[in-house]
Amino acid sequence: MGRPQPSRFATTSILTVIVLAIVAALQAQLPRAVGGQSFLPNGMLFPNENGTSRTISVTGRVDLTGPFFQSLGTNGRSCSSCHQPGDGMSVSAAHVQQRFDLTEGLDPIFRTNDGSNCDTNNVSTLEARIDAYSLLRTRGLIRVAIDVPANANYVVTGAVNPYGCDSTSTISMYRRPLPSTNLRFLSAVMSDGRESSPATGTTRISFGNYPTALVADLKHQSLDATNGHAQGTGLHPTAAEQQQIVDFEMGLLSAQATGMGTGRLNALGANGGPDALVTLPFFISINSSIHPLVPTLEQPGSDPFNSAIFNLFDAWAGLPSVDPRAAVARGQTLFNTMPITITDVAGINDDAVNGGLVSGGIPAIVGTCGTCHDTPNVGDHSSPTPLDIGTGDPMPGHPNVNLGGLDISYLPEITACKDPDDPATCRTTTDLGQALIDGNLDHIGKIKGPILRGLSSRAPYFHNGSAKTLLDVVHFYEVRFGVIFTPQQESDVVAFLSSL
Repeated sequence: MGRPQPSRFATTSILTVIVLAIVAALQAQLPRAVGGQSFLPNGMLFPNENGTSRTISVTGRVDLTGPFFQSLGTNGRSCSSCHQPGDGMSVSAAHVQQRFDLTEGLDPIFRTNDGSNCDTNNVSTLEARIDAYSLLRTRGLIRVAIDVPANANYVVTGAVNPYGCDSTSTISMYRRPLPSTNLRFLSAVMSDGRESSPATGTTRISFGNYPTALVADLKHQSLDATNGHAQGTGLHPTAAEQQQIVDFEMGLLSAQATGMGTGRLNALGANGGPDALVTLPFFISINSSIHPLVPTLEQPGSDPFNSAIFNLFDAWAGLPSVDPRAAVARGQTLFNTMPITITDVAGINDDAVNGGLVSGGIPAIVGTCGTCHDTPNVGDHSSPTPLDIGTGDPMPGHPNVNLGGLDISYLPEITACKDPDDPATCRTTTDLGQALIDGNLDHIGKIKGPILRGLSSRAPYFHNGSAKTLLDVVHFYEVRFGVIFTPQQESDVVAFLSSL
């Protein structure tokens, strides 16, 4: 007998690792990638652990020559340092680690102003850089340092930061770079909405001012990102460069294109992949779950909320149960229909629902995944209502895990109090969220819901990287909201999420 041959799946896994390494090397050299080309064709596939993704442009190709890919600051970074086409225009922790290995931690993404765990970290040797950039390497986290607002109705009494950034006036938080793709579906810019807030001189996005406000907010964000992340001098981006950056971003669409067991995600009548996103209808508060629950000022008379958020894989529902594509369809059905009793979610169950339009919260709501991920076939929150579901909040009695049981021991503990002498007025969390923008203690931990398309490109998950896998995401909801999935249902939901 000859030497045993590896299985098809083992061979695929080996090839995937090799291709991923090649892609990482190419991406580190953008825009010189793809054989010296100045663009990426719309059909280009980028491998990830669940198959391949595609990022396309409405122009027909992804131009790599504009200011988005140029170093406009002083530290060598460009927008593309943290927003890579092969990572769904974000970054995956795995690819960040590969870039570290290829450059010994000297790639422009590794800068101490926000890439290291603290700006005082030593990075003079390889060993020091391994330690200093540990959160960026392992969780894909960028440090976000924001001053406590002067008008805050709370005082930060403690910031226990294991990396040294323990100031109580400038708070260091650690967040995943948001994708700079599928942006026309946004209802707020940045995780805490700060680039769509009067606090930063930008505009809250509403039904009446969309997309004008969105475009203006993104321009402002490109300026802030250059001055902050790229340590700009204020000379760039110019008004023309801001417009070029936003035009480029607004033309990008990303999604998973193929699955390891499913093949093409638009086969047999399915509608996966990014192409259908080009013409997908959207307006602020489209299908908003807020409408049947509380009054809204967004879109009076719009259609009632429909919990069937996704229909991409309806055509696969009739396939034999052993077909991997049938699992994706089953997972879609579970996403659309599995009852979830929503409690203790600031933004839904508290007094501040929809910006204070109602007095008295709604203590418990039986909803679905789509109650918060309501934008049809996209999955973000279509109304600018940030929520605190507990991804950054420590579990009582178990401070090293969040309310969904996921590890947050690597994050700081931040305590804020309305009255420092009264413990009942205090909150301890790992991220102040919207409260660090508007100064309202009741908004601690509130973060906007992310777009779900292209998830497989950008692990880990949640704003703080606490879910390393999509199965971890499912486990979070099981613990946090008491959802009971069978092992098969868990697998089906993961199959669906990995196909988005």
